[in-house]
Amino acid sequence: MFELSGITKRYGERLALDDVGFTVGDGRLTGFVGANGAGKTTAMRIILGLLTADAGTVTLNGASLNAVDRRRFGYMPEERGLYPKMRVLEQTVYLARLHGWSPAAAHRNAVDLLDRLGLGERANDTIESLSLGNQQRAQIAAALVHRPEVLVLDEPFSGLDPMAVETVQSVLAEAAASGAPVLFSSHQLDVVERLCDDLVIIADGRIRAAGSSDALRTEHATERWELLMSGDAGWLRQEPGIRVDEFDGGWAVFEAESDAARQAVLAEAVSRGEVVTFTRERTSLAQIFKEVVR
Repeated sequence: MFELSGITKRYGERLALDDVGFTVGDGRLTGFVGANGAGKTTAMRIILGLLTADAGTVTLNGASLNAVDRRRFGYMPEERGLYPKMRVLEQTVYLARLHGWSPAAAHRNAVDLLDRLGLGERANDTIESLSLGNQQRAQIAAALVHRPEVLVLDEPFSGLDPMAVETVQSVLAEAAASGAPVLFSSHQLDVVERLCDDLVIIADGRIRAAGSSDALRTEHATERWELLMSGDAGWLRQEPGIRVDEFDGGWAVFEAESDAARQAVLAEAVSRGEVVTFTRERTSLAQIFKEVVR
């Protein structure tokens, strides 16, 4: 487990991080969500020791991080940092060797990881010859090839097609299943929602919400109901105690001020035609994000 506590960082007069604190648990996939400029990359660079905080601490299993500890981390920056003219396999093996792996073990790790990331057939191609999506996969391989105990990834899904997203998700889930704390940022809220155990939402350099996905949904849930029926649902707008949020023919999403108002909607829908769906809507990460940053 690693933890940030009271992290503050200024760039001149601009306060980039303001008393930032959160925990990334062992074996947990934690999504770090925020708009551009919110402070995600600055926080990640402080975790890795690439920037120095003006105040606050970063600890691993309760102890302050040092250079030796950080060698156990796998880090993927948002900017690509690979050597463009090196071959994919050659570069991945080289990076494993820098972390102390023997030539044979580094080669085995690299070949296995590139195969899992769908780059096995491109192993002998140069980085610069790859598509942007495959360059992103190579960057992920670079972060994982030394089998790190902790992962910090800045926008790992950027530029990936849906199939590649699924592949990378699987690799990160395996890392977490082995016990590694995994922190990654992403603008793709649907990916974060699908993959993460925990969420950290940051805006203007301050943490606005942090916790398990289920806990945040419970805390920030707006009770909305979805109705899908065979006939037109326009009558719903006239029902007492009901506010319609979305509507399209026989489909509507609405809020009810009481259980009685909701039950009255169901009874009226049944009397008017076949009810296909009547269920409570699951609060999405996008809805939580909008609520906590406004």
